This record gives sequence, C-alpha cells and structure tokens, in this order.
Amino acid sequence: MKTNAITFPAGFSDERLAAITRIMQADIDARRIPGAVMLIESNGEIAYEQALGLQDPASGVPMAIDSIFRIYSMTKPIVSVGVMMMVEDGKLLISDPVSKYLPELKDLKVGIEKISVDGKPMLELVPAKQEMTVQDLLRHTSGLTYGIFGESLVKSEYIKSGVESRRVTSADFMQRLSQLPLAYQPGTVWEYSRSTDVLGVLLERLSGLTLDSYLKQRILMPLKMHETGFSVEPSQQHRIAEPFATDPDSGKPIRLLDPRNRPSFLSGGGGMVSTLHDYLRFARMLLNEGELDGARILSRKTLQFMISDHLSSMPGATEGVSYLPGPGYGFGLGFAVRTATGAAKTAGTIGDYLWSGLAGTYFWIDPHEKMVAIFLMQAPEQRDHYRQLYRNLVYAAMN
Repeated sequence: MKTNAITFPAGFSDERLAAITRIMQADIDARRIPGAVMLIESNGEIAYEQALGLQDPASGVPMAIDSIFRIYSMTKPIVSVGVMMMVEDGKLLISDPVSKYLPELKDLKVGIEKISVDGKPMLELVPAKQEMTVQDLLRHTSGLTYGIFGESLVKSEYIKSGVESRRVTSADFMQRLSQLPLAYQPGTVWEYSRSTDVLGVLLERLSGLTLDSYLKQRILMPLKMHETGFSVEPSQQHRIAEPFATDPDSGKPIRLLDPRNRPSFLSGGGGMVSTLHDYLRFARMLLNEGELDGARILSRKTLQFMISDHLSSMPGATEGVSYLPGPGYGFGLGFAVRTATGAAKTAGTIGDYLWSGLAGTYFWIDPHEKMVAIFLMQAPEQRDHYRQLYRNLVYAAMN
C-alpha cells in the first residue's frame, strides 16, 4: 500500500488544511465513519491528500491512498461521457427518442396515483405525451425512477419487478423495465432514476461491446485509469474499503455491493469501483475540457455543453422534494451544475459541477478556481453530512 499523506499547499492555508485532518480524524475516533481518503488539487498541484482511519473496521487494516472504493453513482459521469463520445462519433443524436435504439421502451405508459372506488390508492396508466429522448436520460427527465429511494406506487412496482437486481442481464433489465409505468411524463420533471443504467445498455447496443469493454477501450485505458471497473481482481481484493457492520445512528446493518465478482448486470448508473488517483485522472480530464496528457476524450465544446444547465427551460423540473442537486443547482448531462452564488447549502462558484455515490463518495470541479476535490468513504447513511462538511472545509481553507 502507498503511504498515507502527502501535503503540498498551493493557494491554501496550511492551518486550515490541517483542520480538515483534525476534524475528520475526530469523527473517525468517535466511530462516526470508518475512514476516508481526501484530495484537493488546485492549478494542477495537489494541495491536500490524506488517508485517515480504517480501510476495513472488521480487520483493522488502515485506510490507504490506494484503497479501492465502491463509487456507486459516481459511475454516472463516466457513462455519460461515454454516451457523448458516441455523439461525437456520429452514432446518435441526444434529441433521438430512446426507442430508436432500445425499442423495448416504446409506447410506455405513465402511472398516475388515484383513489379507487373502494378508497384505496391505485395507479391509472395514461399514454406518454412524448417519448423520452437520450437527452432526457442524460439529465434525468426520462420519467423513469428508482424503487429504492422514497415511496410511491410506481416505485413499489419497481421493487416487485426485480428490475433493480444485479443478478439480471442487460436483456432481462430492459424487458422488466419495459413492463413498468413511468413516474412522470418524459421531459417534465427531474427524477433520480435508472436512466443511466439505460444509457449503459444503449452503449452496449451501439458499440456491440459489453459496457465494461466499451468504457475500458474508450475512457479508462486512454486516461490510464487501470484500477477502475465493475469488479476487483482477486490479487487486489485486500485493498477494498469496507463499511461498519451497522450504522452508528440507526443501528441498522450496512449492506453494500460485493465487488469481488463481475456482476451479471453492469450497472451504468452505479456499478463501478475506483481509487482516489484513478478518479482524479477522470476529473482532471473534465477540468482540462476533455483532454489529459495527450488523450483527447471529448472536444472542448462538447464538455462545455455537458456542464451547462439543461433544466433551465423546464421551470417545474426542480421543484419536487426529491430534487437531489438541491437549491442553487441545475443539472447538465451527467452532472449537477451550480447556477447561483447563493441558495445552495454550501459555498461554491457558479459553474462548479459535481456528483456523488450512495456509499459516501463525492467529487466536484470548480473551473473558476481550477480545482478538483474528492472525498471517498464507505458509510452510506452518513453521506449527506460529510458531503457538506468536506465542501465547507475545503472552501474555508482557501487563501
């Protein structure tokens, strides 16, 4: 394992960078989280890098800079980049209906919750007014949803269908999804969803490759992200970061995906693992407008298009309580994008963009400050608190 901490302050206060370590270590000592790795890069220099606490609280193995994390939804930006590479290849238009490539999703119905004559809630199925487009998938306005976040009759149908199982194949996933109602009319509401899983299947259909092979050829190998994928090979499994057995607040068991075997379904929305430095290379490419070390992944204009707000023409899209980007943020093609100096819960800059993962991983890019910040842990129930805390501490440390 690599050594834990190297610090090269660049435009930051030494004292306030040290405070990040002190505050996080205090929470680790209090057993709020098992451990974390953190990094700030500014103007091409690493300003802060730390690995704290335990990689595996059961065995006592210490956290390391090269520990391997389940990144869950931080898979989404990688897959979204893969889709936009297809656009640049002339293989699709984001205005295309999804059914052009995935005919299973044609003529879907929208589930409207009503009360039946006997007073019980029921779903009325009505035709979709328009088909979901590839752009809808990229910006989560497809009408799809997740069964695992929140409650509704449509979400209950997701749970019952088994569409969220990792044991299905891509074909099984599409077949099951095609039988489910949409939660909203396409192109009207931002709803966190299986949209990026559908994009993963779309990439497989268009490329003729499995999703892991496509991403490896087009993104991971060119960026030298050699430790990012959908599973961890046996010789490296001793580096997998693990959670506590139970959450410190609720006492409920914590169950995360097992990355030791390649899953049947390669989830484009949440199936990958990665390391701090691997994901840094992806983030560097984004900050550098599509290119890293001579490897051009996307054009400058395509990347700028992705990190623009694609919800501005839909004023009602962000009003629901389930709008995860939150106040002050719109959503682009795979990223939440800051649209206001105020309103948000934390400091930042108009134009900064970000996403996170269920188990507690988080990254953002601030182009104005030429900064990348990454926080990785495996503590799902604590993720909201530490996303905000880390972001506050990073901006507080700036000179």
